[in-house]
Amino acid sequence: MPGNPREIITTAERRFPVRVRIALPSDGLGRRHAQITAWLDENCGSDGWAMTPSRTRGVLNDAISIYFADATLASAFVARWCVVAKVETAGGVFQVREDEPAPRVGAGLHRTPWTGPTQLQERGEPDPAEQASATAPK
Repeated sequence: MPGNPREIITTAERRFPVRVRIALPSDGLGRRHAQITAWLDENCGSDGWAMTPSRTRGVLNDAISIYFADATLASAFVARWCVVAKVETAGGVFQVREDEPAPRVGAGLHRTPWTGPTQLQERGEPDPAEQASATAPK
């Protein structure tokens, strides 16, 4: 891996077509860095993304760029890790969110009522479920 930041950025730009720039909070990413890299490894694969320094406004270390092979993965990253309440970005970079996103709530189990005959009834055969319920003690 190249040691020069410009070489790292050039390599990432050649390898990955999608870039997301993120403004770093004044106190840095802290423990979020480990969480973000774990998420990236899990969702993109360990070789499916790259992170590089990304200067804005001439200030060193005030932003990072994360490169993705796929725009869908970049979109999922922004939805998970960035403040998306505002449509626009601040100065061309996304802001890292301070809170956790709301957990996904799945649809409850449900059963669609069936009003038509079963295949067994169409063939004139007895339905084992109906026979079991008819012989079960009440």
